Amino acid sequence: MVLDTSHGQYQTELNGIPKPPAKEWTWITAGMFPSKVHTDEWMAWDRKYGDRYRHLEASLKGMNAIQNRFDRTSQDGLPDAYLLGFSPEGNGRAILANGNPDTARHQAVYVPGTTSNLSGFGGSIDRTTELWRQTQKAEPGANVSTIAWLGYDAPQDIVKDAPFEHYAYDGAPAYRKFMDGLDASYSGSGEPHRTAIGHSYGTTLIGAAAQKGDLNADDVIFAGSPGVKVGSAAEMDVPKGHVWNEEADGDKVPDIGRWGHGGSQWKLGGGTFLIPSDEVFGANQMNTHPEGSGPSATKGAHGHSEYWNKDTTALKNQALVVIGEYGDVTAPH
Repeated sequence: MVLDTSHGQYQTELNGIPKPPAKEWTWITAGMFPSKVHTDEWMAWDRKYGDRYRHLEASLKGMNAIQNRFDRTSQDGLPDAYLLGFSPEGNGRAILANGNPDTARHQAVYVPGTTSNLSGFGGSIDRTTELWRQTQKAEPGANVSTIAWLGYDAPQDIVKDAPFEHYAYDGAPAYRKFMDGLDASYSGSGEPHRTAIGHSYGTTLIGAAAQKGDLNADDVIFAGSPGVKVGSAAEMDVPKGHVWNEEADGDKVPDIGRWGHGGSQWKLGGGTFLIPSDEVFGANQMNTHPEGSGPSATKGAHGHSEYWNKDTTALKNQALVVIGEYGDVTAPH
């Protein structure tokens, strides 16, 4: 109901704003060279309507992605979707679960990284949907809920925002509270098994959450991490041996990010910035390269954005952790 009401209000407001002028650009001669500039008509429209128009369009894009996920329920066995949190204000908030987290034996909560906002929430939905599907391949019928958590103000610019830690520390309390809430609302049989999953700056937030307070998680998975604010897995509020990490070939974010978000170990002296990909950090390294042959073969992940691609080794290993099948997780060759 909240989603429908917000969608209606935003669409009505957008419909009431004049469309931007068709001619946005023109050429002028500045000195000896022509320069491409906005037209006077477009600049006048932008000053009056631009920011609000773009916010409405971006927010509606995210709302449509949520509705699309609702519409896909039962397709190829996809479970019901549950909207656990939502707000279109600012960069937006959205929390969506694949499968009922109140009864799911295994809960996995994914935190996206830099540039994340409501407009791009469909990407987080797709990743958690693929993760849910992969858990079913690993264990058909496994009682799993995978949750996309956009419950914080993520840095919006890689250069201007991502180097700063306050986004992580500001968002960490909300993440801890959400994980506690999952525990409190659980009504299934036995004890739930909960996994925190972070991508890019999302791993920094999880690191801050595990460093500064009690993180209600049995496992933590990092992918493409630029650093988690501490220098070892032992410093995180996670059971010993249950910190997992993936770094794909060609992913440049970890080594660039370590200078801003890496931690240190006192025994190694100052000036050493450690990230989960470093052996001395103490995380379980998971394979991201191709494995096997024939129908069961998996593909490799490359770069910073393929950790949740369908049929990849990276996704398979994450799913195995989520369902607690640790013995089947493969390490890099």
